[in-house]
Amino acid sequence: MRCPFCAHDNSQVKDSRPSEDNTSIRRRRQCEGCGARFTTFERVQLREVTVVKSNDRREPFDRAKIEQSVALASRKRPVAQERLDQLVSGIQRQIETLGENEVSSREIGEMVMEGLRQLDSVAYIRFASVYRDFAQARDFEEFASSVAEMSRRGQ
Repeated sequence: MRCPFCAHDNSQVKDSRPSEDNTSIRRRRQCEGCGARFTTFERVQLREVTVVKSNDRREPFDRAKIEQSVALASRKRPVAQERLDQLVSGIQRQIETLGENEVSSREIGEMVMEGLRQLDSVAYIRFASVYRDFAQARDFEEFASSVAEMSRRGQ
């Protein structure tokens, strides 16, 4: 594993343990070049998946993009990091078990929206505002009122 500090190619694993949600292995490493310590995570990858963007551009699936979007949407909200990690892991598992080599960014966005809807309504609305490209305050109002109506009905 390449050191993120000095780019030396070799490091020693000092400690390994499962992550909190048991979907990855957390490894503490020490660089043999500069002695710096850093953490890596090892996850199971069932298959190589390509994401098809709305402009038909293709790129490899990147879990970190979902993690970043979910973290941004739920920033300063009372949602435990463990729950966010479980959400992202669940979405990744869904994508990898679809049996397809390609998945549209729209499908991924819908999976994220559904997961956030169940976790936190404010994070759901934040994500939707970017994902659905709200242009005016009225867009927020309409979406927020539909979320409030769904909450009243218990959905």
